[in-house]
Amino acid sequence: MSAGPSLLPSVEKGTANNTRFNGELDFAEKPTINPSFNGEPDFAEKPTGWISSRLSPRWLIFWQEVKLQCHLAGPLIAVSLLQMAFQIIAIMFVGHLGELALSSSSIATSVANVTGMCVMMGMASSLETLCGQAFGAKQYRLIGLYLQTGLIVLNILAVFLSFIYGYMGEVLIALGQDEQISLEAGKYAKYLIPTLFAHASSQTLIRFLQTQSLVYPMLVCSGLAAAIHVPLCWLLVYKTSLGFTGAALSTSICNWISVILLYGYIIFSPSCSLTRAPLSLQSLKYMGSFFKLALPSAAMLCLEWWCYEILVLLSGLLQNPELQTSTLSICLNFANITFQIPFGLGVTVSTRVSNELGAGRPQAAYRAVLVGETLTEIQACIVSILVLSFHRVLGHVFSGDSEVIEAVSGMLKLLAISSFLDSNQAVLSGIARGCGWQALGAFINLSSFYIVALPVGACLGFLTPLQARGLWIGVICGPFVQVCLLGLMTWTAKWDKEVSLFLLRMIPSSKLLEQ
Repeated sequence: MSAGPSLLPSVEKGTANNTRFNGELDFAEKPTINPSFNGEPDFAEKPTGWISSRLSPRWLIFWQEVKLQCHLAGPLIAVSLLQMAFQIIAIMFVGHLGELALSSSSIATSVANVTGMCVMMGMASSLETLCGQAFGAKQYRLIGLYLQTGLIVLNILAVFLSFIYGYMGEVLIALGQDEQISLEAGKYAKYLIPTLFAHASSQTLIRFLQTQSLVYPMLVCSGLAAAIHVPLCWLLVYKTSLGFTGAALSTSICNWISVILLYGYIIFSPSCSLTRAPLSLQSLKYMGSFFKLALPSAAMLCLEWWCYEILVLLSGLLQNPELQTSTLSICLNFANITFQIPFGLGVTVSTRVSNELGAGRPQAAYRAVLVGETLTEIQACIVSILVLSFHRVLGHVFSGDSEVIEAVSGMLKLLAISSFLDSNQAVLSGIARGCGWQALGAFINLSSFYIVALPVGACLGFLTPLQARGLWIGVICGPFVQVCLLGLMTWTAKWDKEVSLFLLRMIPSSKLLEQ
């Protein structure tokens, strides 16, 4: 069979030649889409604005990249916070039903996150590389096929993970947890099974949209679902016989509302007309490419996430375990909230870097890295300063116990340091995903958290008077090593070579498209 026209961009003077789409559609001219689609600012007209009009061309391009990343990051941060809100709202309503309902739902949610949500997010993040670089290379049909591949794999995975949800009560009892709490947690988890399948779709659809810089539809869909979640959760928890399991059912229903809205947008919106591929068995041919990145992507995220869960379990073995566990859990919850900001920035940088590498623009990819790191340092400094300034006040938000508040106040000083490091590692991890470095990232996370963080934290927590603070110092050491290694990998990268590696990764996919 004839090889046909080339489907790959060529690297020449930092730009990608316009390509033909599977021999059918000719994009001899750049699509008339906003600059976020193609990565390069459009200076056909004189720049407007007080800042833009006073910058040299070189700094103007940098400033345009800053505006572009802020434009993308804002909605992505909001989407992350809204997704967190589903669980927070459910726990808030359940908390008024008593300690048993609260503890069992909290344990069920925690286990569900570790075994389900974490794995789904990790596997789906491989699409940040595949779809992002394919979009930059204008291989629009390939993006739709990658989407179908991701949906197939994650929904099959959800079937297997649902057994953990279905038998969570028995599993917790086997692990030595309180029998009554375990059985109630098992009931709650069964109502979360539909959420697992919703995540299989939503995590894939979100990557499909974000790599095309279509972030506002995600924000609208998540916002509408969260708004429905509040009255629905109240209704099911307090006005039906479901009781605390009504919160889990409401979470499942509203997650599916968000998924249905996302599907509707992708199917009917003209913005997805180029990347919306008809259902095809051809998507099965990309399983190898998907798994090659999905498995290390999942390992990269899960290794980090599980480390923090292990630290919480270790805190229960310290002296005065109630105080130590409460303190560590509150600080982890607060860290999780503040982490959503750099996480959104990391996703933004991943999108920008993958788009530019796919388009064959190594210098633009490097510029996206510089801008992302600059924004991260500014954000990290602001958050750390705010935490240090209000460390005595923030404890009151989570607890009314004076002993817990005092312990949290002392821990928040350390959290300011870890927040700074977490911000940097979030963006560096985003760069790694955009470049396809997930395998190296997984090895770095394994080394950082299981060779450094956990041993250091355990030694300081159990062998010194620091206790929970010692565990948290381990939390600081892990990301410090992680940032150093990821940073070294990023700043020594040869961006021209990264484009070449992308081309090698695209050759098998392009040949499959031609068949």
